[in-house]
Amino acid sequence: MRWLNRIFNFYLDASIHVALAVFSLVQVTCLTFNISSDHHFSWFLFFGTISVYNFIKYGVEAEKYFLVANQYHKSIQIVSFVALGFAIYHGYFLKTSIWFGIFLLVFLTGLYAIPVLPTAKNLRSLGGLKIFVVALVWSGATVILPSLTQSDIISWDIWIDTLQRFLFVLILIIPFEIRDLKYDHESLRTLPQRYGIARTKIMGSFLVLIFFFSTFLKDQIPIFDVVGKGILFLLLGILMFITRKNQSKYFASFCVEGIPILWYLIIITMKQYFY
Repeated sequence: MRWLNRIFNFYLDASIHVALAVFSLVQVTCLTFNISSDHHFSWFLFFGTISVYNFIKYGVEAEKYFLVANQYHKSIQIVSFVALGFAIYHGYFLKTSIWFGIFLLVFLTGLYAIPVLPTAKNLRSLGGLKIFVVALVWSGATVILPSLTQSDIISWDIWIDTLQRFLFVLILIIPFEIRDLKYDHESLRTLPQRYGIARTKIMGSFLVLIFFFSTFLKDQIPIFDVVGKGILFLLLGILMFITRKNQSKYFASFCVEGIPILWYLIIITMKQYFY
C-alpha cells in the first residue's frame, strides 16, 4: 500500500489535483451558461496550471527550478515540462481575445510570484494581498475566459458569476491560511495573523452568505444553479465550522481543493435531474 500512498502524494505535490479543480470550474461555467466547451482551452488551462503552480511552489529562481538535485522534485519537474508542452500545443488553437486575457492573468501571476517591489519579495509578501490576487486569477481564468471562447460580450449574469467565483476561491483559501498560521512569518500579515482564527472564520462565513445570495442578482436563474449553489452553501458553511489550526495532512490539500471537482459533479447531476 505504500506505493499507492506515494502515487497519491505525487498527485497532490505535482499540482495535478489543483489542475483538476481549475478544469472542473471551467466546466461548471460552461454548463451553467450552456457554453460549448472549448476543449483546447480547457486542456490548456489544465496543463498550464500544473506547470505554473509547480513553478510557484518549487522556486521561481532558475537555479532552484532547473537545477534540481532531489529525485522526487526531478520527477515533478519532468511532469511540469511535459505539461507545459501540452499547454503550448493546446494554446496554439486559442483565439486572439483569449490570449489577451491569458497574458493579463499571467502578468498578475507573475506579480504574485516574482519580486517587483524594492520593499517586498513579491505580492505574496504583502500582507493579505495574495489571496485577492489568487482569487482574481482563478475567477478570470474559470469564468471570463471560458465565456470569451463563445462571445466577446460579457453579460451581467457572467459578471455576477465572476464575483461568486472570486468569493468562492477566497473562502477556499481560508483553511490554507489557518493551516499555515504556524509556519507563516509575521510579516506576511495574513488574515488569521491580523484578526485571529475565530474572526477569520466569521468573515469566511459572511462570504459564504454573499456567495449564495448573490445568485438572485442574476437576470436568469436556472433551478440547477440555485440548488447546486445551495448545496455548496451548506458545504462551505460546514467547512468554515470544522476548519482548525491543527489539520489532518490532507484536509486542505485534498479535501478543500477537491470542492471545485465536487461542484462540477453536483452540476452534472443537477442538470440531469432537472432537464
